[in-house]
Amino acid sequence: MDSRPAGLYLRQNKTGQANRVLEVGCGTGAILSELPTHPSLHGLDLGPAALAQSRINASAATLTQGNALHLPYQDNSFDIVYCHFLLLWTRDPLQALFEMKRVTTTSGYVIAFAEPDYAHRIDQPSELIQLGKWQTEALKRQGADPTIGAQLAKLFFQAGINTNEAGTIQGVENEAPRAEWELEWAVIESDLAGWVPDKDIQRMKLLDQTAREQGTRVLHVPTYFAWGHT
Repeated sequence: MDSRPAGLYLRQNKTGQANRVLEVGCGTGAILSELPTHPSLHGLDLGPAALAQSRINASAATLTQGNALHLPYQDNSFDIVYCHFLLLWTRDPLQALFEMKRVTTTSGYVIAFAEPDYAHRIDQPSELIQLGKWQTEALKRQGADPTIGAQLAKLFFQAGINTNEAGTIQGVENEAPRAEWELEWAVIESDLAGWVPDKDIQRMKLLDQTAREQGTRVLHVPTYFAWGHT
């Protein structure tokens, strides 16, 4: 799989013959909003605030509040069931994949578009390696598994999904625009607040900003995908 956004990939490759499509962990509906409306679109998320935003962004989709570990759908309900940056936040990712497989038709597809592996994150200049370690620890403190990406192919196998393809997303990681960088740093500052001294956080922010301005900033988190049939 290349670096195309998940919505574009689905639109160009998978949804042509699909009648019913489900996104597990649809969040604010960013991917659902990119899909054609000729299949019946469905989204599930645990958070009511995210679903409220998804109703605005993906008004054509049928949205349900629910848990990925206990999907409120009958067996064989959807032709395509997919997730995107979900499994790292799931208490039992294997159970989530079992559930995704259960609700997928016998000729359907299960897709995990993007799951990260922060254990092999690359930061340059080297002074910013500590920032990567802090962010990885912050994910753990929030209950996430920041190394889930490297386990994705194994999890598909354990769930009994016949994997067609698995690997890392290929593509160039472009430098974020200034506004997006500010938003990213707002999240970083919030995640690190209270256990990393603020002076150290601001030092890293200045190092990051300077490296970007000088064109020496490298930030790469290997991100894995897998897709297969039931």
